[in-house]
Amino acid sequence: MLDARGILFSFSGYLSEGILYSLGDTLRQKMTLDDTDVTTIKKVFSVFIEQAQNIIRYSAEKVLGTVGKNVELSSGMVIIGTENGKFFIVCANTILEEDVPRLRQRLELLQKMDKDEIKAYYKEQLREAPEEKSRGATIGLIEIARRASEPIEFDFERIESDKFFFCLKVSI
Repeated sequence: MLDARGILFSFSGYLSEGILYSLGDTLRQKMTLDDTDVTTIKKVFSVFIEQAQNIIRYSAEKVLGTVGKNVELSSGMVIIGTENGKFFIVCANTILEEDVPRLRQRLELLQKMDKDEIKAYYKEQLREAPEEKSRGATIGLIEIARRASEPIEFDFERIESDKFFFCLKVSI
């Protein structure tokens, strides 16, 4: 059924940097075996990594503990497939309500920009200090929008009083 719907890759569960490395390697190998051109593989891989890192850094569902070392696992899902001759990458995870307004604002801004505006915005943001509460360089979403062939799609759905299910779709 997944093949019939164009799904090449699907992961749902707890992610860590180690799992991300293994999944990324598997994705790259699968796309190479399917004779996907190198430029498309790089774009899909890059967007996949950015989206998975966002899950790892910002998911509201985490498991913390110690197994010989400190461990942090973040829950989310990533689906990669083809649709209408293009690849798509969908990621989803739970986020805190307090994070929704800022994230929605950033995504709506990127959604309205054309390629040249995104490129200029990217260069501008590289010169800025990282946002407060950011666990990255704050340019991940811009990186995703730069590689997308269409405006990014997203949705937020309340699932608890203080949590939302966040979904982001990128076409390449």
